[in-house]
Amino acid sequence: MSHTQLPDYGAVLAEVREVRRAGIVRLRELGIPVLTGLSAGPGEGSPGGPHFPAVERLLRTAVASMGGGTLQEAAEYSLGLARGTRDWPPADRRRRAAQVYGVSVERFRKHHELMVLGQVAEQVVRHAGGARPSAEPTTEERGRQRPDIASATGSAGRQLPAGHHRIPVRIGGRDHRITLHVHAVDLLRDIDVVVSPSNTHFALPEPYKSSVAASLRRTAALRDPAGRIVAEPVRDELRAWTDRYAPQGLPVAPGTVAVTGAGALERQGVRYIHHAAVAVPRPGTNDYDVQPVDVTRAVTRVFALLGEARAGDEDRARTGHGERVETRAEAEARAEVEVRVSGGVSGGVAAGARSALGAGTVATPAPPTSVCLPLLGAGRGGLGPAESLAAVWAAVEAELARGAGWDIHLVVRSHERAQLVRELLGPSAADTAAGGPTRGARPQ
Repeated sequence: MSHTQLPDYGAVLAEVREVRRAGIVRLRELGIPVLTGLSAGPGEGSPGGPHFPAVERLLRTAVASMGGGTLQEAAEYSLGLARGTRDWPPADRRRRAAQVYGVSVERFRKHHELMVLGQVAEQVVRHAGGARPSAEPTTEERGRQRPDIASATGSAGRQLPAGHHRIPVRIGGRDHRITLHVHAVDLLRDIDVVVSPSNTHFALPEPYKSSVAASLRRTAALRDPAGRIVAEPVRDELRAWTDRYAPQGLPVAPGTVAVTGAGALERQGVRYIHHAAVAVPRPGTNDYDVQPVDVTRAVTRVFALLGEARAGDEDRARTGHGERVETRAEAEARAEVEVRVSGGVSGGVAAGARSALGAGTVATPAPPTSVCLPLLGAGRGGLGPAESLAAVWAAVEAELARGAGWDIHLVVRSHERAQLVRELLGPSAADTAAGGPTRGARPQ
């Protein structure tokens, strides 16, 4: 790689994560072109020669530049650079790195590991910048440089701030803009469909927990004036769905999507929640397994359901029917949900719902056009944020490539994940030549 331009931070981080998974002893087997290019200075190495010793030296130099302390120690254990850990399995290295911070393995994986590996990548990028022959970059070079991710220990002003950010991408010769939300999922507004990760039993987590599904359940609940929950329409509708399609507690196939209303979230302009079954419970444990292919399959199904809703609306418009007549079975099923939802709030509301259903006809709303996706499987499912984004993006990219005009949103809570999303999607993606390769999340 030329030393006249800083390397792409997202590409460096993706390859550092690959090294963490494989370990130093398997460097020979890895396809890590960015680290390979950065590891050899001008005049070093020979064409076709082994690259892994130079890559190891580069990583050791980067980690040694972190200034000691828990950050450097955790990085050494994570990558297998600490003395005696070279051949440790990745799970053992992660466990030892978690002990450095005094946290559980699960908490380290979710919160600390991305920060630690991000700092390794940051030092690699800085090392590459220090090898520049000229201390002052040219104007053209400054324009090509990508923003650094902010460290968790400083430089907060360089973090991607909370709020909404538009990321340009070019897919299939067309320009698109993805909206990235950097805040809690329950703050979303005016988005037709929000996708909620679920397990294959569609068992919702308790509303007091911190996951995406728990936050949506909590915010969608109906409350009395004192703030107490009196009804949970999302839970009740999802239970009605499973009673019909997965009776007796049977699991659904990974990638299945169940649609419910949004309960109290409708006041924020959210109309539907698509529950994506991506997590497969591991028997006898509290853990789950998530496969990237199931995440991609679930997001593809979300788009299929959006397409079906749009096609149904177009059919009604073409035939001149602005209203849909429910069958008796549909009316009874909806009445059951309405009565369960309304029973704890007001008997008059329930009676009104039954009266309206008695007419057998309901107005048909406009079809949904916008959808918001979290990083599915990046929680207890075990996928890393970059791996989850790659799986989600595979379906998004395929959908946009065929000409779909959906308004796509992504939501993350942490600034580190927000920066990772922007780096992997690439703020310069709109510059990709028409018909050329698309720029998106790099598979892990």
